[in-house]
Amino acid sequence: MTFVISAPRVPTVPVTTGGEFPVHRIYCVGRNYAEHAREMGHSDREPPFFFMKPADAVLPVAQGQTGAMVYPALTSNLHHEVELVVAIGRGGRDIAVADAPGHVWGYAVGLDMTRRDLQGEMKKQGRPWCIGKAFEQSAPIGPLHPVAGTGWLERGGITLAVNGELRQRGDLSELIWNVAEVIAELSRAWELQPGDLIYTGTPAGVGAVARGDVMEAAIEGLGTLRVAVA
Repeated sequence: MTFVISAPRVPTVPVTTGGEFPVHRIYCVGRNYAEHAREMGHSDREPPFFFMKPADAVLPVAQGQTGAMVYPALTSNLHHEVELVVAIGRGGRDIAVADAPGHVWGYAVGLDMTRRDLQGEMKKQGRPWCIGKAFEQSAPIGPLHPVAGTGWLERGGITLAVNGELRQRGDLSELIWNVAEVIAELSRAWELQPGDLIYTGTPAGVGAVARGDVMEAAIEGLGTLRVAVA
């Protein structure tokens, strides 16, 4: 096959055991922790809903390194959201909850960065809010940990600090829809593929960051993702 323009690069995420994980799609779950749902003005539990980011929104950060995120255009209210990221290694459609663990390749610490002012304005107008979520470098992510080494994650602390000040704290056990349920529900709407990433939602405490701030996102057993805003 001959391309008429240069082929886009395949976005990848480093793996703790070596190699790179190619990214196919990025799915995100909205309001999947009860306290965060309440702080955003919604009820504790509702059917899961999803939005997407482009694959090249990932900002991969190697273990022990500090990533550099450029403050995005058109916003003055950039928010952090720390999340467990699930990497899909085996695709499928209409996956049963009981079968979902067999589709997981690994886990990582991620950030769903959000242009909150743009998202809010689009919501007021009844328009899609992709502009608030799906922009360059809006999905920082640490190295992937194979599930063969971590086991199935059902609990563990999840935190985010900005310049050393704790902003977000929760536990994976507090997910409204757990990882297996999320995979099952997603696979009803889309056929999941190897290379898909699922950002599973954020605990309460989301807030703004500014140029010069340093975010440290951590999940028990998965290490720390460190990102500086430039």
